[in-house]
Amino acid sequence: MSEPIIVPVPKDPGGGYTHEKHKANATVIYEAGQIYALTGEEKFADFAGQLLLAYADVYSDWDLHPAQKEQSPGRMFWQNLNESMFLLNVSQSYGAIKETLTADQRTKIETDLLRNMADFLSEGSPETFNKVHNHGTWATAAVGLTGYAIDEPEYVEQALLGLDKSGEAGFLKQMDKLFSPDGYYNEGPYYQRFALMPFVIFAQEVERNNPERKIFEKRDGILKKAIYATIQQNYGGLFFPINDAIKDKGIATRELVHGVAIAYDLTGDKGLLSIAQEQGRFMLTAESRRVSQDIVAGKTEAFDYKSMRLGDGENGTEGALDIIRASNDPDDLVVVAKNTSQGLGHGHFDKMGLLVYDQGYEVLRDYGAARFLNIEAKYGGHYLPENNAYAKQSVAHNTLVIDEVSHFDGDVDIGNQNAPSLGAFVDEPNLKVTSAQIETAYDNVTFARTVALVEDKAFNRPVIIDLVEADAQGIHQYDLPFHYNGQLVDTNFNVAAYTDSRAPLGTENGYQYLWKVAASEAVNGLSQITFLLDKTFYTVTSSVPDNTEIIFAETGATDPNFNLRREPAFILRSQKPGGVSYASVIEPHGEYNATSEYTLESHSRVNTVTRFEAGSDQVILIETKSGQTVAFGLSDDTNETESHEVVVNGQALTWMGQYHIFHSDLHLEGVQ
Repeated sequence: MSEPIIVPVPKDPGGGYTHEKHKANATVIYEAGQIYALTGEEKFADFAGQLLLAYADVYSDWDLHPAQKEQSPGRMFWQNLNESMFLLNVSQSYGAIKETLTADQRTKIETDLLRNMADFLSEGSPETFNKVHNHGTWATAAVGLTGYAIDEPEYVEQALLGLDKSGEAGFLKQMDKLFSPDGYYNEGPYYQRFALMPFVIFAQEVERNNPERKIFEKRDGILKKAIYATIQQNYGGLFFPINDAIKDKGIATRELVHGVAIAYDLTGDKGLLSIAQEQGRFMLTAESRRVSQDIVAGKTEAFDYKSMRLGDGENGTEGALDIIRASNDPDDLVVVAKNTSQGLGHGHFDKMGLLVYDQGYEVLRDYGAARFLNIEAKYGGHYLPENNAYAKQSVAHNTLVIDEVSHFDGDVDIGNQNAPSLGAFVDEPNLKVTSAQIETAYDNVTFARTVALVEDKAFNRPVIIDLVEADAQGIHQYDLPFHYNGQLVDTNFNVAAYTDSRAPLGTENGYQYLWKVAASEAVNGLSQITFLLDKTFYTVTSSVPDNTEIIFAETGATDPNFNLRREPAFILRSQKPGGVSYASVIEPHGEYNATSEYTLESHSRVNTVTRFEAGSDQVILIETKSGQTVAFGLSDDTNETESHEVVVNGQALTWMGQYHIFHSDLHLEGVQ
């Protein structure tokens, strides 16, 4: 407050000085207004008023931004999305302090700044304002909050119902369209947390001013569900980095801090207090103050992390994000199966992609977005060219790639029209399962994946069974990448590494960005690879077709500007007619302690993984090195009363229902 007020003429794109200064001014205006609302100290209202008047003096003189984006440019910022964010902040501050201003000051701020901006973002930018998209959410929320702040009902109605107030656009339509019935946001958790702030802040103001609308009850409490769904989509405080996601974003973001405080105000759920503690920050609002007070009062309870299927699409019928947790401990083993729809323009081509987390780390990882947000030296802070060329491509994910072509041939419009068909979702104490299949990712190919989290005393910890299958005509190349996090320590084959020279793995569809660093062949239909991450060992043991090649790769090829992180992967590659099946066991084990200089169970307990089938029924048999066996029976038949049978090593294994675990303590005769 002691520093000079600076309102620079717009010049720079995202990350540049003028861009960041206007963002900072918006934050300061908001916070000064909020402190006044909380304390009544007029010096804060005076300061906010001075800044608002400074903007009112110049805003009407600004034309479109000189560094404007190709679509929906702003005046203060290069895109009107940032203009909406500015207005959302300052309108709240104005509503809090306007009683301290003179009539002339109110007229100037309302006429030259607030109405000017609101008109520009609504009537002046209908392509954004009426769009069902997160940019539209920010615009409608900003204009609606301005309407409440200056007592202009027209702005509020346009914000809620669209420019023509028909209800075919606007905030309420976005509530209907952008979330699934489970509260999942179509573009994924990164953009869910971004869109969450305008949703919950404007909805809260609607609730205060028009409680008869019962906005927090709309669609069975969809906004409350969205807040909880956002929290569930994190591990170690960071969001699952699916689609275009900056991997540093997590639950401490401002948007979700607001969301948690508002959800706590609505529900009184004490589990939210533990999330607030983990966030480690508060907003200058009455709701956030109540959260802090109740934490100090010792009311905190653990948040209820759980396995869940978050349906995707307006009606929940366009796939799902499946989250499987070994326990309610947020640092325990977690499996994420991305069986969602495309996710619009920010979506990646990774149908049935897999992520694995454990002990606070991403074990099998997703690259996320190729972008250095607001770092001007890196392509002006834009998404890098490598985002489309690598990060979105199928090979950048832990999913099946056929003939080195991405799903839907990399066409986002086709991707948006097609989602996986979901199989069963099982959440039982010793067996948790997710499954899905898709017939449209490739022409004339059916691609399916079943992932199970299994607990059995043959292993000290739960293991993951991963079955990837494709059914096709003709000969194809089938690549199954595992982008792993850690240091390679052991394999069951000799690794033929290229130590003197390297070449890119391919020429297009993301393959050109992967160095081929080694290649070997599986031994007797079995690939076993162990890597160390921090203090835990992980082994991926895979039953593969004969003559399967194991390729070790690393990002960084064809990358002269060093835009990509250097990350390792191994790829199971088979060329064969009539489809493919890869059955893998992902096993966490052992402990490495460099401080105390000891190593425990650094070798996998798995000896073999074998797949048996009889028609549509299958059994994945795991034999340990100590002679124990664990078998996973699965069928395409969803009838829970139907009996299934597969002959395994001369013994018929039978079970009822779609999935079944034959535990090691059963001592299966003929299998042992």
